[in-house]
Amino acid sequence: MEIEKASEKLTEKLTEKTENLIPSVAIEVPKNSEEQWSTEKSSELYGIKSWGSDYFRINANGNVSVTPSINQKLQVDLYELTQDLLDRGIRAPIMIRFPDILRARVEMINNCFSKAIAEHSYKGTYSGVYPIKVNQQRHLVEELVKHGRDYKLGLECGSKPELLVVLALMNTPNSLIICNGFKDQEYIETAIMSQKLGRQTIIVVDRYEELRIIIEAAKKLNTRPRIGFRAKLNTQGAGKWVDSSGARSKFGLTTIELVEGIENLRSEGMLDCLELIHFHIGSQIPSIQSIKSSLKEGVRFYTEVFQMGATALKYIDVGGGLGVDYDGTGSSDSSMNYSEQEYANDVVSILQTLCDEKNIPHPHIVTESGRFLVAHHSILVFNVMGINNLSRWEPPRSATKADHPLLQDLQYIYEKLNKDNINECYNDLMQAKQEALQLFTYGVLNLQQRAWTEGMYFAISNKMTQMARTMDDADDIIQGLSQELYDTYFCNFSVFQSVPDSWAVGQMFPVMPIHRLKESPTRNATLADLTCDSDGKLEKFIDPETGKTKRTLPLHDLKTGEHYFLGVFLTGAYQEILGDLHNLFGDTDAVHISLTENGYTLDHYIPGDTVTEVLSYVQYRHYAMVDSIRNAAEESIQKGSLTKQEAKLLVKQYEEGLSGYTYLEDSE
Repeated sequence: MEIEKASEKLTEKLTEKTENLIPSVAIEVPKNSEEQWSTEKSSELYGIKSWGSDYFRINANGNVSVTPSINQKLQVDLYELTQDLLDRGIRAPIMIRFPDILRARVEMINNCFSKAIAEHSYKGTYSGVYPIKVNQQRHLVEELVKHGRDYKLGLECGSKPELLVVLALMNTPNSLIICNGFKDQEYIETAIMSQKLGRQTIIVVDRYEELRIIIEAAKKLNTRPRIGFRAKLNTQGAGKWVDSSGARSKFGLTTIELVEGIENLRSEGMLDCLELIHFHIGSQIPSIQSIKSSLKEGVRFYTEVFQMGATALKYIDVGGGLGVDYDGTGSSDSSMNYSEQEYANDVVSILQTLCDEKNIPHPHIVTESGRFLVAHHSILVFNVMGINNLSRWEPPRSATKADHPLLQDLQYIYEKLNKDNINECYNDLMQAKQEALQLFTYGVLNLQQRAWTEGMYFAISNKMTQMARTMDDADDIIQGLSQELYDTYFCNFSVFQSVPDSWAVGQMFPVMPIHRLKESPTRNATLADLTCDSDGKLEKFIDPETGKTKRTLPLHDLKTGEHYFLGVFLTGAYQEILGDLHNLFGDTDAVHISLTENGYTLDHYIPGDTVTEVLSYVQYRHYAMVDSIRNAAEESIQKGSLTKQEAKLLVKQYEEGLSGYTYLEDSE
């Protein structure tokens, strides 16, 4: 009795804070009525019209379709495509890439700048460069070079290995190669020598020490290098990557170094080698005001350097920053409050105004909008492996007078719950939940009794939630309970390999089922991946209606014998390159799909990593591992604990496992 009294006092104190322990953000699962549901409601629920940019929509069959904007007549059903790929032996999870979307993005940004240049009577031209660090996959870079040929799309490299890639792939006449990042003598000499191959290579001085190496290499190679200066802006951008810009940014020359660099080139008779001024606003800038502020400071650097005698200047590289609308809200760090055309208009108009003020010729405009170009083209499709469902709709056995008073109280709440006393019952339920946990800890309730209280808690919560949805003044109860009544869907993918930004920086990607969208989703769920890490999950989603973050995603029940497929969209930028080998899950199978009048063609298939390949990255060798298992099997045969046939089967399965996919596969 003393223990019970003590626990009751402790419970009273804990109950006072119960309201604060329940997350306030929740979503309401739609009522399960096929007659009331439609694909239009699914579009609203998942916000696909907001973030899909006309590339993704829900078709009449209730499946997601992919429609590159370059030709609205061409489309492919993503669910049917997934089924076709599985029939071909391609394995889930699958990274599906659409080169047609790459072409559409290249055309879009060039059309935006062409329109802005025409409207402002701007005298310079526009040509973008793609920073291959955003996604260095060979087929992707080759597609961009091909689709960007008519627009003089160039490439940007930020390391020596990237430079070697760019020199091999960049063969478009008059397209720029921009060299950024830390540079040593070999990097710089290779970049200078590439000019003799006809490459339009500009070496950007990111650190002042690099200027000395460039000058010495130019003398050694008897070549006039093409040089750019990166100015370190004081103005910072905005969003998740705000620290990549501003006065404390990693790269860039200070004003002192800029002035000294100009005088250094002048004294060497090389001031006419300075052709470009570069500055970096940041990545994924959500606000146009931040972009405009940074542009004004960056353009002022250009005009001042020109007036100091660097009259060979003809390019201004405004860097990256052009955002991608990952959630469609227009108000979060994963969104943007401006259009691509507005961005182009501001770049052109600010350049024109500030150059005209100083009577300086309009420079050619260069952007490094890598995220904008490639984010939309790639989709991760994976299947759900199972559900962890702790909720109970039916109550456990009825409590009797012989049971603990707490069990009797919960039985009473379940039986007497009605619309008139729902608030009182809700408060009593929250208190009872805390008491049950404390009483179990003190040893007052045993395991069976705690299991009973959990079952009754879920039964009451479900009954209470259904009742609250029919009321006008019970939103707080729905919010409080919805976050308790969610499932965990275990999915066949790795967050760390395929969407690492969701874990590392809290980036939210659009996630939704790719089929069954004519049906009403009846469950709320978070998504757990295959890794054993507690961070290996997706539990932050955007609510398209409110623009706020929610913890769960509305999903459908699993059907026996049927796969349930989900898609993570807009994964083309950084995710494939940043992915790590957590729990030794490697690259997924990947395909390149082009749309045709007759459907689609599978242009490229890139197999995902085998177990052996992944293990080799961490210095495990196939032959040594197999040999170890064979030796262990021989010892077991000698001991009589393993037969020869069992040993043969074990070694066979072990070798097959080493050559197999790192993700879960269906048995044949």
